Amino acid sequence: MNGQPSRKALKTSFRASPRSIRPIYTGGPVLLTKDGQWLITTMSEEVLVTEVKTGVAIAKVRGDTTAITSLALSYHTEPPTLITAHSSMTIRYYPLPSSAPPANTPKPPLLTYSRALSRAHSAPILVSAVSPDSTLLATGSSDGVVKVWDLEGGYVTHLFRAHGGPVSALHFNFPIIEGEERRRMELMTGSTDARVRIFDLRDASARVVGGGNAVKPKAVLEGHVSVVRGIDTTPDGKWVVTGGRDKVVLVWDMLSGENEGRSSKKAGKGKATSNVAPRLVQTIIAQEQIESLGLLPIEENVAGSSKNRLLCYTGGDSGAVRIWDILKGKQVGTMSGVEGVDEAEVDEDEQRGVINVIYDSTTSSLVSVHADQNIIFHSLPSLQAVRQIVGFNDEIVDSIFLNATASSSSHTHLALATNSNLIRLYSTSTFDVRLLSGHKDMVLCLDKSVDHRWLVSGSKDHTARVWAPTQDGKSWKCIAICEGHAESIGAVALSRKMDERGKSGRFLFTASQDRTIKMWDLTSLPLNSEVLPEEPIKPRSMATLRVHEKDINSLDLSPNDKFLASGSQDKLVKIFHVDFDASSGSGAGSLKLAGTCKGHRRGVWSVRFSRTDRVVASAANDKTVRLWSLDDFSCLKTFEGHTNAVLRVDFLSHGMQLITSARDGLVKLWNIKDEQCVKTLDNHEDQVWALAISSDEKTIVSAGSDSVATFWEDSTEVEQAEKNEALVKAVQSEQDFTNYIVLKDFRRAILLALSMSQPGRLLHLFRTIITSPEPAPGSMIGSIEVDEVLRTLPGLDLVRLLKFVRDWNANAKTSPIAQAILHAIFKLRSPEDILAAFESANRIPSLTPLDEEDEAAPEEEGAGGAEEKKPKRQTKDEKIAAPISIKELLDGLIPYSERHFGRVDKLVQDSYMLDYVLGEMDGGIFGGEIMDIDN
Repeated sequence: MNGQPSRKALKTSFRASPRSIRPIYTGGPVLLTKDGQWLITTMSEEVLVTEVKTGVAIAKVRGDTTAITSLALSYHTEPPTLITAHSSMTIRYYPLPSSAPPANTPKPPLLTYSRALSRAHSAPILVSAVSPDSTLLATGSSDGVVKVWDLEGGYVTHLFRAHGGPVSALHFNFPIIEGEERRRMELMTGSTDARVRIFDLRDASARVVGGGNAVKPKAVLEGHVSVVRGIDTTPDGKWVVTGGRDKVVLVWDMLSGENEGRSSKKAGKGKATSNVAPRLVQTIIAQEQIESLGLLPIEENVAGSSKNRLLCYTGGDSGAVRIWDILKGKQVGTMSGVEGVDEAEVDEDEQRGVINVIYDSTTSSLVSVHADQNIIFHSLPSLQAVRQIVGFNDEIVDSIFLNATASSSSHTHLALATNSNLIRLYSTSTFDVRLLSGHKDMVLCLDKSVDHRWLVSGSKDHTARVWAPTQDGKSWKCIAICEGHAESIGAVALSRKMDERGKSGRFLFTASQDRTIKMWDLTSLPLNSEVLPEEPIKPRSMATLRVHEKDINSLDLSPNDKFLASGSQDKLVKIFHVDFDASSGSGAGSLKLAGTCKGHRRGVWSVRFSRTDRVVASAANDKTVRLWSLDDFSCLKTFEGHTNAVLRVDFLSHGMQLITSARDGLVKLWNIKDEQCVKTLDNHEDQVWALAISSDEKTIVSAGSDSVATFWEDSTEVEQAEKNEALVKAVQSEQDFTNYIVLKDFRRAILLALSMSQPGRLLHLFRTIITSPEPAPGSMIGSIEVDEVLRTLPGLDLVRLLKFVRDWNANAKTSPIAQAILHAIFKLRSPEDILAAFESANRIPSLTPLDEEDEAAPEEEGAGGAEEKKPKRQTKDEKIAAPISIKELLDGLIPYSERHFGRVDKLVQDSYMLDYVLGEMDGGIFGGEIMDIDN
């Protein structure tokens, strides 16, 4: 290849960023911390804590391998405690971290539970709630039993069995009412029997100790005819709102009867009436099944509503959040559902209803949780969606970087195509999501213009769409629809070359399962976002050509728009001459076959032109990547290394490197010159379908079937700087060690060798001292100074030295040195001192923390169906830093020591025979015979 830059431009490493896009919610309960900073979501048997502002994972809870059915937050401790209820009827307490982990933490830390209540109920727990003073926890199960727990002590204080079905809602009511001597403490429960029951927690008969189980409620609110899903009260306890799946919201006056009783008592007409039934004052027809509701503070500013009004919010199966004036029974505001989705286009089988609504007082917003795993933050002052989080993206099939504005120096958005007709548009700074609707079926492929402003999508609905950023830069609008293919569009390619007006995207190629490629004229589309058409334009098809015998999987245009490459399931890569002329006002184009690249043994998934050389790269189902010449269409190089089909390929580093992804879940970086893989990136659990590369090539996004989009940051310079720094430190330490030896400063020399984990230098030092021809008299090891070092060696360093001695003792050549050091240590230090050293060393955490996937909970060991994880290979330094017990040390020392002593005993026995033979030779049989002959 011509014009290659220096080898210094090659990249050698990428690191996964902690800000990768991962599934955070797959259905179930959701919580928001009191300060509104952290969002707590469930994923079957796991819980994930995420920072709302950045989308970074804070912590993770693995649970007990059964589904989590309920969540609650308690603030009786600092930091707060997360309380989880599991399908196994177990309740667990997880203290949340006090702060977010460091920014460079690759994976969120696993939380460990501080308390577990086994078999808390005899049936699965459906709902739970914590009292306002964070002293009590209420849990309701599917068998109609409600238990109240003391949070600090973990024991049951109250037990209620009066429900006629599974418990569906819980709410503590601790109002402060003027004129009452004792604070009222009530628990309100909703059930599938359509009744709301009010229990007095101060009633002695309701307590588990000393009370009966057949506790009657203080009052029963009857008015619903279906499952009660929400209960809330005003701070003074006067008003109660309840909502259910019967599509109504009921408003109850709880104190009107009591006020009459008090006035009667003051007038001398007798004792006030007790347990006066609450009065129903308002019935609101919501016209949807209510799944969640709550009261807003009176001082809250809500758009379209005057202040000091009693407002209630509801969420239900329509997918919208509604605001109601509960005393007037009127709707005063509506917050739309999932942004970008037209409710008229939603399939009947696709559920987008609201299953929970959370009020966030810190930002004056409502957080709605939807059945399709979307979480939306609505501003109350504007009634607009300010943030949207997609909890689960399903399978990601393509990704593209975009720029909302032409002046942007970095990419502002990342577009993802998933198993959906909606395109996910992520903000790269906040991970806020916008959904682009328009396609009627699943989106299969994406492409972008040279300036990253236009987005092109192809879909199973047989159409391709062109999208342009709106004037505010927050979303994209469809400006063109290309219709004409008979089957799904699986590949698109937008023109790469800028014209004299600085406009890209003059024409578009689309490839379909109908085996044809179409060329579309886009010259009529607007140049800027200020004059976007009201309705999408329908471009004209300039050329149609049947080019393959099987599905076409990939298209790519050369940087000069002169060539088009296509890859197909028929194992072929075809190169076409592209001719386009826009001089007449409307474009005219044609396509002509230039050559065919043959060599792959399976279908081709991806093709890509080099931006600097006349070559094309192709990735195929035969596990290889091939490089083809545009001059004679021959194969120049073949790259082998993936263990499964290669799905994506692209060029890096001025065409000197390739980046590939495959079905084996790996992303590989290749040097083209020597055909070597220089780095393998592993952060996926399934096939990687998508690769997106930023303009500066410092960021790569890989995404695939595991619903994970990993941001890989170029760490070549960082790692080189780290290596240089380590080299400088090593040279400096080596020089210091040499200086200490010359100065006979053995203490510092030994400590330095231990800290550098250099057993070879340490062995040479001890061998020199022990084998010295003039050992110091009275020394255990040959030097008084070294004896003093061994006697006063700190505990951690002593353990490290003994680990080295254990290794030296396993070799016959170095065993005498090991035995001499052991003898000196056991003579100079007491057994208690050595045991204390091991205890202190094992309290220090390992220098290399375990991967979170290896820290399996005890309950998970031996679980059926669990995937077997690959063991992580330890480096030399990691093995040295790993903790060791005294038993492990002795297990390694005793067998070899016995073998060494046995060999020495045998040598001693053999020496007796040698002495005997020599003695016999001097004055034995032969000596006598010689004397007789002489005589």
